[in-house]
Amino acid sequence: MLLAFPKLLDMVNEHIERLDYAREPMNLYNPVKYILSLGGKRIRPVMMLMAYNMYREDVDKILDPALALEIYHNFTLLHDDLMDNADVRRGKPTVHKRWDANTAILSGDVMLSLADVYMSRVDDEYFRKVITTFHRTSIEIAEGQQYDMDFETRSDVTEAEYVEMIRLKTSVLLACALKIGAILGGASEDDATHLYRLGECIGLAFQLRDDYLDVYGDPKVFGKKNGGDILCNKKTYLYINALRLADKEQRAVLDYWASVTDFVPEEKVAAVTEIYNQLRLAEMSRAIEEQYYSLAKAELEALSVSEENKQVLREFMAALMDRDV
Repeated sequence: MLLAFPKLLDMVNEHIERLDYAREPMNLYNPVKYILSLGGKRIRPVMMLMAYNMYREDVDKILDPALALEIYHNFTLLHDDLMDNADVRRGKPTVHKRWDANTAILSGDVMLSLADVYMSRVDDEYFRKVITTFHRTSIEIAEGQQYDMDFETRSDVTEAEYVEMIRLKTSVLLACALKIGAILGGASEDDATHLYRLGECIGLAFQLRDDYLDVYGDPKVFGKKNGGDILCNKKTYLYINALRLADKEQRAVLDYWASVTDFVPEEKVAAVTEIYNQLRLAEMSRAIEEQYYSLAKAELEALSVSEENKQVLREFMAALMDRDV
């Protein structure tokens, strides 16, 4: 029986609630419990369960490796918040603000090890493929984070470089979730590859939508003011293409707002957004997003499972892309 997203999400959340934090010292484990309690979409573990469920019904058998991805994902968020010196995560103080930087580093380290422990709880016949896929993904995510940091000091980042950065930083973990789910479900090599590619493409489309929503989303729905990426001069798809397509006058405006340190936030957001509008970058962004979504749908159709068994993932993909948050 195929399980829909709400049921799979409930299974993941219930499994997280059953985690045992009885080890000492609690000052190491309390931040782990805290960040996992903040909620989130749980997209990655649910995707692993969806992929598995295409081939097998005993979804509860792989809750531990699915949980490994959620632990790992939150480890990356914990360290990202520290590197960015962020104050808030999901409406609550970040770990390094509630505790301190050293605690955030050490608790993040133990989360990485815990993710490995939970990911290793698979049948021996799948262990090598699963662990190899997981470790390769964790390396690639670190590479993506480094690229993102490098881009902060560059004004010549290309669209291709940006796409590769978000593929590494965001997409490969979604791809990993689907591929491991397929491996554990006994899927063929071809199907596991199609699902990996699907994850890459839907991840790229997902991140491009985030870039778009940061500028053009409804603040009441999106949950934050527009233009956060603009205010911190983040190299997004929109900004990179603005630099590429701007005429001399538009480039001067962009360079001014990128360099000025004393400004009214609303004025900067309005000025840069106006350049985006003049260059029709919203339409360009949505078009490339749709291209990646179409590629993801093609990978889904290539799977050697019944149309019925594709339906839950098909609906999930549509929901991911038909969103305002």
